[in-house]
Amino acid sequence: MDAQEFRANGQAVIELIAQYLETIEERPVTADVKPGDVRHQLPAHPPTAPESFESVLADVSNIIIPGLTHWQHPNFFAFFPGNSSYPSILADLLTAGLGVQGMSWLSSPACTEVETLMLDWMQELLGLPESFRSTTASGGGVIQGSASEATLSSILAARWRITEGHVNRDGDTTKLIAYCTSQSHSSIEKGLRIAGIGTQNIRMIEHDASFAMVADALEAQILADQAAGLIPFWVCSTHGTTSSGAFDPTSAIGAITQRHHLWLHVDAAMHGIAALAEEYRWVNDGLELADSYCTNPHKWMGVNFDCDL
Repeated sequence: MDAQEFRANGQAVIELIAQYLETIEERPVTADVKPGDVRHQLPAHPPTAPESFESVLADVSNIIIPGLTHWQHPNFFAFFPGNSSYPSILADLLTAGLGVQGMSWLSSPACTEVETLMLDWMQELLGLPESFRSTTASGGGVIQGSASEATLSSILAARWRITEGHVNRDGDTTKLIAYCTSQSHSSIEKGLRIAGIGTQNIRMIEHDASFAMVADALEAQILADQAAGLIPFWVCSTHGTTSSGAFDPTSAIGAITQRHHLWLHVDAAMHGIAALAEEYRWVNDGLELADSYCTNPHKWMGVNFDCDL
């Protein structure tokens, strides 16, 4: 495909996307397929000769789209919101077209500087504490693919801090203890396991009738673990659990983590973006006590999957 063909085929793709979104309400939310139906409509073996781009798009229209669950459908209410938008779609095209790796300033200076600035913009838009800005001693953020990645990053940072970096040399995590509730996202346990924290070192703290963590139960468990010679190091407080929308009492939890020198991570993946509206700034309560925080623009902000701040 040369540049001229790219222009023509790109227009065809944009037309397909626009038509799909304009007529999505006419489709059922879920596909009328059984396991294996989509695969059976496609060749069992890779092609031995090129196909025209028109043929590929025809397969997308006739096989792939009818086999989708339509997340952008106005009647889609499963899992969690994942609303895209035309500007976000075009931004994905632009980033793919530029084709750079923005892992560091040296690898792509503009990417690093724009990312840093965008995170500062989001700090302002969401009304987050001033300490979250990149211009402060310990503030600033990065864009992650998902809240799962953000959670793992916070666990690794907390693990390094509590061991003063020794864990990177000896790998000893046997005494490290982490805390959350049964309502916390499944990525919490997965992230801890990846970081070498076994399930026997994860404490599920009691929650109340509203599914929020009981702060007194957290402190009692921390004290018990310390008395047993263990090392409490990380707590997750959730601002809007995926299953029930519960909010953990971060102000009370933060007071406990500061007393006992634990890392406090706030998972606001589901509800944090609500703070764009000033009347919902209460979703930020307690964030001034957090060591790390994440929220997902790909849920309520019209940004494509995947985007976590």
